[in-house]
Amino acid sequence: MIDTPCIIFAGGKSSRMGEDKALLPFGGKPTLIEFQYERLKKIFKNLYISCKSSKKFDFEADFIEDADTGDIYAPTTGFVTIFDTLHVEQIFVLSVDTPFVGEAEIKKILQHKDEGYDAVIAKTPEGTHPMCGLYSKNLHADFKDMLKNDEHKLGKLLKESNTLYIDFSDEHPFLNLNYPHEYKAALLHSIH
Repeated sequence: MIDTPCIIFAGGKSSRMGEDKALLPFGGKPTLIEFQYERLKKIFKNLYISCKSSKKFDFEADFIEDADTGDIYAPTTGFVTIFDTLHVEQIFVLSVDTPFVGEAEIKKILQHKDEGYDAVIAKTPEGTHPMCGLYSKNLHADFKDMLKNDEHKLGKLLKESNTLYIDFSDEHPFLNLNYPHEYKAALLHSIH
């Protein structure tokens, strides 16, 4: 099992989906978040869920609730709270809406964990995937500054930091379930 703590980010607004995507049924589980939690706890020794409030979830897990930042639904809040809470050097992060990122992709990213990068991020021909990667505590102060200045663009932070991008040729594992049609298509994939 992998020692680096894994955080599933499930604190977004899901505005494009029109309902909380973390709570949509998926892969034979009552919710997408439970599907993600069950499969990832077979890979990681320490697994957490970053969210605004754990009250909406009705299963046992280690939740890290965002510090109270009002209407901010960006991952920035989660990163600050996580590094304030866990006191670890590095974390692996994955968005709740990427259910096809598997152990092979995770291990390919994590093989660079001891090389001194601020972040190690998945990249496919269609672009970078800031919510699938390794983040170092070195960025804690930057996340605090971003929060203070109401700036939430992870891509900008990564460009300005010592970031290693890991190339993946296959887009499929990194499919995001942002819209209802993407969710419906992913349900067909999850059956097979």
